[in-house]
Amino acid sequence: MNTIKIIWKIILVGLSLIVAFLLIITLYHNYKLRNEYQEYPAPGKLVEINNHKMHIFSRGQGNITLVFLAGSGTSNPTIDFKPLWKKIKDDYRISIVEKAGYGWSEKSSSPRDIDTMLEETKKALKLSGENGPYVLVPHSMSGLEAIYWAQKYPDEVKAIIGLDPGVPDVYEQSFDLFSQKTKLNVMHYILKIGLSRFMGREEVEKNLPLIKSKELTREDKEKMIAIFHKSSITKNMLNEVDYIKENVEKINTNAIPVDIPMYFFISDGSDVIIPNWKEQLSKFVSVINFGKFKYLDSSHYVHHEKSEVIANETKAFLKEIGIN
Repeated sequence: MNTIKIIWKIILVGLSLIVAFLLIITLYHNYKLRNEYQEYPAPGKLVEINNHKMHIFSRGQGNITLVFLAGSGTSNPTIDFKPLWKKIKDDYRISIVEKAGYGWSEKSSSPRDIDTMLEETKKALKLSGENGPYVLVPHSMSGLEAIYWAQKYPDEVKAIIGLDPGVPDVYEQSFDLFSQKTKLNVMHYILKIGLSRFMGREEVEKNLPLIKSKELTREDKEKMIAIFHKSSITKNMLNEVDYIKENVEKINTNAIPVDIPMYFFISDGSDVIIPNWKEQLSKFVSVINFGKFKYLDSSHYVHHEKSEVIANETKAFLKEIGIN
């Protein structure tokens, strides 16, 4: 009997130590977040949308604005897109939209259905001083938002430049993405309490491959790491996954916007969990009246590895369709 009591005491002491350790880590994490917020303020404009602040980063000049929409889970869209936007900003105006729970934007309690996200994006751009019509530059799952935007407000979309963009069919035919939800939830809580701050350099580079890029300054890399701890696998990002099926169904009730020019830059699909990725993207853009695609020997983040090619091809394409 005494042995059982001793075992229970050991277990309780062990659990207490674990709880105390996690509490200390969480307090330290929140302390660091406050300091990092002061050290690395938002480089763009913060505008109030649905009781939360959204960050819009804009640079360059031009009559047409290229609006960059980040892929699901991209913790710092402003810096993530930098290898590409810095090669375009001298010819066109660029704006990066950081949705709720991304980058320097605050988290939101609003649902992540496609209508809510689109209206928030449109309002945030307007409040930040940007005016359409726009050329949309979506990466990954934001391809859905860009397509829906072109369906719902065709006069506001001059063209879509897709950076390995998701299209309805790839999500409709795959269940693998939803099976990742448990793993994502676990990672969400690990990041929320700050355990990510104890990752080694190798693990940091695995999560932030752009950290090795010569395209970024040392300060860019410091900001990227700081925002990674703030805006990785947030509740808003997880909620977007919950709404994928509903969002795809809503898009599929409308006709494909065949009159909107589109150019898709498509990765080799090797690091995408959805099968037939390349084929589905090229099939979609092939029915567009002025649609083009280019296969790239690249990972899913095509704008990291092939920014020079994409920038040059984008400029040529936009001139070809009369956007200067």
